[in-house]
Amino acid sequence: MSNSILTIDMITRKSLEILENNLVLTRNVNRQYDDSFAVEGAKIGSTLRIRLPDRALVTDGAALQVQDDNEQYTTLTVASQKHIGVNFTSAELTMQLDDFAERVLKPRISQLASSIDADVANAYKTIGNSVGTPGTTPATSLVLLQAQQKLNENAAVMSPRYATVNPAANAGLVEGMKGLFNPTDTISRQFKNGMMGTGVLGFDEINMSQSIKQFTTGTRAATGTVTGAAVTTEGATSLTLTVGSGETIAVGDVFTIADCYAVNPQTRESTGSLFQFVALASTTATTTATVTVAPIYSAANALATVSALPGNNKAVVFVGTASTQYAQNLVYHKDAITFATADLLLPQGVDMASRAVHNGISLRVVRQYDINNDRMPCRIDVLYGYSTIRPQMACRLWG
Repeated sequence: MSNSILTIDMITRKSLEILENNLVLTRNVNRQYDDSFAVEGAKIGSTLRIRLPDRALVTDGAALQVQDDNEQYTTLTVASQKHIGVNFTSAELTMQLDDFAERVLKPRISQLASSIDADVANAYKTIGNSVGTPGTTPATSLVLLQAQQKLNENAAVMSPRYATVNPAANAGLVEGMKGLFNPTDTISRQFKNGMMGTGVLGFDEINMSQSIKQFTTGTRAATGTVTGAAVTTEGATSLTLTVGSGETIAVGDVFTIADCYAVNPQTRESTGSLFQFVALASTTATTTATVTVAPIYSAANALATVSALPGNNKAVVFVGTASTQYAQNLVYHKDAITFATADLLLPQGVDMASRAVHNGISLRVVRQYDINNDRMPCRIDVLYGYSTIRPQMACRLWG
């Protein structure tokens, strides 16, 4: 019996299936799809509006104290369009779909998935919570439990939680935890696969990804810096630090300030650990440096992040040695990071075009025909954006 011809819709659906199966980090974050672009198509720079949970102050006594709505919104920009090109022949279209996918689609789309994962892994730059010893590969259950502690102290829901680590950390953790209080089937799976797997230490999954990023710290010294001015305004988004002239603070640098403790967002009580700020933009100091950070709120505010606003001349300690590269493994609740896709326009005047959506991912395939060589150049595109919507529900595991 002769083979049927593979249609553009069949290829599109199979491409999307392969992409989903090859995503690691992105597979386990909050995924949103906006169908408002389904007709006219989205463009780079299109935005999605995402609502954040309301927070309020609990009051004592019988008298009603009405509070203003603290519901917040954030905007996620669909800023990245990635594609891979495929060039196949008419003869290849007569193959069985699985054979076509294995030979033609999978090698290319797996690279597309890795590229998307690597992009989303840059979310570490907006996450301050940090555990582990910089320069030391994670290899104990303690460091994973300390990351869980950070999420617990920030009132993250217990499930679903994930850890995505690089190959070195995966090897260290599997070796360091082999047989340690694990059920027989878990030990067997770790031995066979060399992976931490599912249902370990409260994580729904602990995955290995080759897309985990390396972070190079700024030239600032680890210690010796102090605050150059007190913060007096609730919701302030900048800090003044006294730093050596010409020294840099890199986007993603993490630091603590003396007497400025993290608070539980539900109780607004101190966790007993200094709040870990993260620089959201790079800066070079003259005698002082103005560092952009997430909004700072004291414990008296419904949106509390710290026990008290940072004071003047308080000691600042950075995580990691100056100008040094460290792996940035990630531990996170699913809702910490949001990944959103939008529909791309189906162009006119081409041989064929198709689009498919599944589990919050929209993918487009466009095909042309080269009559001179009987070949069909084809492009597979994804238009997406991502954002760390709730950074307090994630933690960096330094390697």
